[in-house]
Amino acid sequence: MSLTIYPAIDMRGGKCVRLLQGDYDQETIYGDSPFDMAKSFAADGSEWIHMVDLDGAKDGKRVNDRFVIEAAQKLNVNIQIGGGIRSEEDILHYLKNGVNRVIIGSIAVSNPEFAIDMIKKYGAKIAVGIDAKNGYVATHGWLDTSELKAVDLGKRFADAGAETFIFTDIATDGTLAGPNIAAVCEMAEVTGKNVIASGGVSSLADLQAIASEGIQGAIVGKALYENRFTLKEALKVGGSR
Repeated sequence: MSLTIYPAIDMRGGKCVRLLQGDYDQETIYGDSPFDMAKSFAADGSEWIHMVDLDGAKDGKRVNDRFVIEAAQKLNVNIQIGGGIRSEEDILHYLKNGVNRVIIGSIAVSNPEFAIDMIKKYGAKIAVGIDAKNGYVATHGWLDTSELKAVDLGKRFADAGAETFIFTDIATDGTLAGPNIAAVCEMAEVTGKNVIASGGVSSLADLQAIASEGIQGAIVGKALYENRFTLKEALKVGGSR
């Protein structure tokens, strides 16, 4: 089973940034144009790009959506987007404009009935983003931590028909300290579905370790921006065409 590589573009204030462990006060800017970054990833052969509207996640509404739609409409690459998606209108706004997959996160915790309805209505076009801090679900741009265990939430949505989960371990995100593979594997085992690992990837060896566990995908962000390896090298590990 090949590992799909998802290069990440996190957007804040119209720029490409990375946060350390989700902390909005620990931001590094890596580019002035999300579209140009997406274009370079597509040119390197990536089949997917993972985009996050950090302003949207924090404010609870779409903020950087124009960059996402520009990439979806102008580039020959699949786009998945998360951050600030709180309604069916938000979902349709992206899907009608060429985005391939919409990630629902905070709303899945605050309104699981809505999330289940969207999963049943839009199927594989919906991914459930589960962000965990010490095993518990974090929401609203990781500013809040719930009393809900991440694996319990995953099982609930898997039972409802969700096919794709994006699991982020906040403790590792943006740290280049290595992914929490055990937690990712637990989510995959509990849900029995496709799980995309997010957070902590620092080397090609990390990607090889994720692939060896049969995990479906891996999101790579800071390691690319810090030149730990190239996207083309990562795609070779993943076995992408």
